[in-house]
Amino acid sequence: MSASTTTDEHDPQAELDLGPFRALITGELDAEIERQRRVLAPLGADVVPLVDAIADLLAGGKRLRAAFCDWGYRAFGGTHTGGIRTVAAAMEMFQAAALLHDDVMDDSRRRRGRPTAHVVFAEEHARRQWSGPSERYGLAGAILAGNLCLSWCDEMFARADLPAEELARARVVFDEMRSHLMAGQFLDMHVAVTGWDDLDEAARISRSREVVRYKSAQYSVAHPLLIGAQAAGIGTDDAAHLRDYGLALGEAFQFRDDLLGVFGDPEVTGKPAGDDLREGKRTVLLALAWGGAHADDGSAGARLLRERIGDPTLDGPTIEALRETITASGAVERLEALIDEDTARARDALSATTGLTTEGRSALDALIDRATRRDT
Repeated sequence: MSASTTTDEHDPQAELDLGPFRALITGELDAEIERQRRVLAPLGADVVPLVDAIADLLAGGKRLRAAFCDWGYRAFGGTHTGGIRTVAAAMEMFQAAALLHDDVMDDSRRRRGRPTAHVVFAEEHARRQWSGPSERYGLAGAILAGNLCLSWCDEMFARADLPAEELARARVVFDEMRSHLMAGQFLDMHVAVTGWDDLDEAARISRSREVVRYKSAQYSVAHPLLIGAQAAGIGTDDAAHLRDYGLALGEAFQFRDDLLGVFGDPEVTGKPAGDDLREGKRTVLLALAWGGAHADDGSAGARLLRERIGDPTLDGPTIEALRETITASGAVERLEALIDEDTARARDALSATTGLTTEGRSALDALIDRATRRDT
C-alpha cells in the first residue's frame, strides 16, 4: 500500500465493517481469559467467580478502542498485524478495568445489559448468607476484578509479538494512558463533589471538558490510536495531528455518550434510563442545561436541576421532567453543535496528517462516524 498525501473526499455513506475485526479481538480476549484461568487454577474454585465477572464484561462492547489502536498501526504502514492485534485487545482489557472501577464509584447497577460486577458479588454473598456486609464484599470483589484487568492488560502488551523497538515506542503512550485515566477518574469524582455554585457557565463547561479530556477522550481514542501509530513509527508532525484528531473525536464520542446517558434507550445502551442523572455526573450537557435553565434564578426548571440532579432515588416521572427541562434549556442542540464542531476538527486534523496509507485514511475517516453516530 502506498502512502497518501492527499485529502480524500468524505463519503457519509461509507461504512467500515468491524464485524470480522471484533471477532478476532474477542478471540484474543477469550484466549487471555482461559490462560489466566489456568494461572489461577491452584487457588481453587473460590476465585472462579472473579474471572467469570471479567469474562462476562468482556463479552460485550463495540471494540472501538481496539479498532483505533489497530488502524493507528496499519494506517502508518505497520506490518506485524498479529502482534498489534494483541495490543489492541489489551486496550479492551484496560477498558474493562476502567468500567469495573467506574461502576463501583458511581454505584451503577447495570452495564451492557447485565448487573454490574459489584452487584453480582453482593447478591451471591447475600444468597449464601456469608458473614459480614454483602455490599462491602461486592465492592471489594469488583475492585479486585478491575485490578486483575490492569495486570492482565500489561501482560498482554508485554507479550505482543511485535519487534522490541515497536513495543518500546508504544510503551511510552501506553504508560501515559494508564496514568492519565486513573487521575482523570479522580478528577471526575472531585468535580462532582466540589460543586458548581461559585462558577459561571463558561467555567462549568471548561471544568467539565477538562474531565472529558483526561477521563474519556484520551483513553477512548487518542491514546489507543497513538499507541498503534507510535509502534508503526509515526513522525513527530503527524503524531501531533493524530493526537488532535483523537482528542477532538474522543470528546465528541463522550458528548454522544452523555446524551445517550440521559435520553438513550436502555435496550441499546445497556444501562437504566437516567442513570447519569441519578449519579449527578457533571457533564457538559448538564453544564449547558444549568446555564440555559438559569439555574441561579428561582424558576421551576432551575430548582429541579439544582435539587434533584444526583438524587439516587429519582423515579421515572422525575427523570422525564428533568429531560424536558434539559431539552427546553437548549442544551441538547448546543451539545449537538459541539459534536459537529469536534467532528469537523477531527476531519481537519486527519486531512493535515500526511503519512497515512490510503486505506488507513479511509478507515480513520469512517471511524469518525462510527464513534459519533446517534444509534450506538
